[in-house]
Amino acid sequence: MSSTSGSSGVFGADSPLVRLLTRVADLMILNLLFLATSLPIVTLGASFTALSGTAMRIARGESESTSGDYLRALRRDFRQGTILGLVVAGLGLVLAAWWVVVDGLNVPGLVRLVLYAVCGILAFRLTLVALYAFPYLATFDDDLRTVLRNARLMSVRHPVASLTLLAVTGLPVVVTVFYPKATVYGLLWFLFGFAGVALLGGIVLTGVFATYAPGLALVSSDEPDDVDVDVDPTRS
Repeated sequence: MSSTSGSSGVFGADSPLVRLLTRVADLMILNLLFLATSLPIVTLGASFTALSGTAMRIARGESESTSGDYLRALRRDFRQGTILGLVVAGLGLVLAAWWVVVDGLNVPGLVRLVLYAVCGILAFRLTLVALYAFPYLATFDDDLRTVLRNARLMSVRHPVASLTLLAVTGLPVVVTVFYPKATVYGLLWFLFGFAGVALLGGIVLTGVFATYAPGLALVSSDEPDDVDVDVDPTRS
């Protein structure tokens, strides 16, 4: 009897093991949806937005249907997410072009070093703003100008969260590039990697967004309520 009871406890609906397996299954479904909707490269921004929004719902324990949440988010933010993705990609290409130009300039070494540093700082800021912008768009009902403005201000006002977000996003990429065996040569990315990184980022950003919308972490409706966000980096 004790053996049977122990077995049913381990595989019960509320057991830690079953919850873990359910979470992994949700991430695999989310990852598959993200990859499928990202095949047209131009829609990558919309896919990132839907990925971020669904991952945050999972992190807050609000998601009852991973596929349903993702498709609703994709449909709701398709236009703005696509435009945001194109804007971020365009700025990234401009920075890359500047880097190439600096590399070809015939200037003293110190001047070249300063120009490289400026390009690096701009790339760092663009990366942080992008990491905030897509989840912000998925959470709040704002126009793109407000999205970019508040993403920029939040990334400055929350340095610890920003560095944590950069770490949980960048470290898996670094490991994949320099230690490909650790990710089975990229296989883990196709199984649940993108969704897993988005979930970790969602955990970080849920705390940040809840600073401006205290009830956000407790929202349980299918879609987030419209929330007015007043971001002021000088406010305590």
